[in-house]
Amino acid sequence: MSTRESVQIPDDRDFNNFRTECNSDAGWSQTYNKSGLVVWIQVLEVERSLHKIKCRMECKDIAADTLYDVLHDIEYRKKWDTNVIETFDIGKLTVNSDVGYYAWKCPKPLKNRDVITLRSWLPTGADYIIMNYSVKHPKYPPRKDLVRAVSIQTGYLIQGRGAKSCSITYLAQVDPKGSLPKWVVNKSSQFLAPKAMKKMYKACLKYPDWKQKHNPRFKPWLFPEQSTLPTVALSELSIQHADSLENIDESSLSETKDDRGEGSDEDSIN
Repeated sequence: MSTRESVQIPDDRDFNNFRTECNSDAGWSQTYNKSGLVVWIQVLEVERSLHKIKCRMECKDIAADTLYDVLHDIEYRKKWDTNVIETFDIGKLTVNSDVGYYAWKCPKPLKNRDVITLRSWLPTGADYIIMNYSVKHPKYPPRKDLVRAVSIQTGYLIQGRGAKSCSITYLAQVDPKGSLPKWVVNKSSQFLAPKAMKKMYKACLKYPDWKQKHNPRFKPWLFPEQSTLPTVALSELSIQHADSLENIDESSLSETKDDRGEGSDEDSIN
């Protein structure tokens, strides 16, 4: 998708290519393998620490459709995703694509980042794909307090393994805009990514009970007629090219202890 010069809704070929890359081992270096969770990286530009990351987790007690719901449910994400600063849907494009905003906390002392993305999803039998790439929206220019990053391609492949188990593969190629220190890649692949996947797993276990208390029948990702989002025309959007955004040099920054602490993993979800 990074080669596109205009904004397009992903088609079957795009979804198939994403699935193929999720399942491919070629060119990936394993950095973590523990308790059914594996992480790989693929270095693209050594000087800027630009890389792809891929995580795969076996979820023995979680149905594929539950995990799919958790990834879609933006209100629930605000409960369990402790990295989120702000996230909201901007508008819908089709019954299975929309445009949204996401801002997140980066490891200290790096500046926090945000993105505007076009997201698409596709259920295929027992499997599900959700993927996105960065776009520009005229009403949401880069903010002064955040660095606008670029999602070249990011997404999830959920593969059902029977009624009550599944696996999830997370694949991301994000240009963080700037030169990052080497420790960021190491920390991301060996600590932050596994921690985020484990947090997602815990959130999935709690989701059915939470959803029963919070508008249980409202799932516009399954029932598009429920959506109250305004329609966005493709003509309003343009490709977010990485080279059009400001670069910042954070390569000399040293790692600092995260004062949010490990306790954030156990945040209550009510």
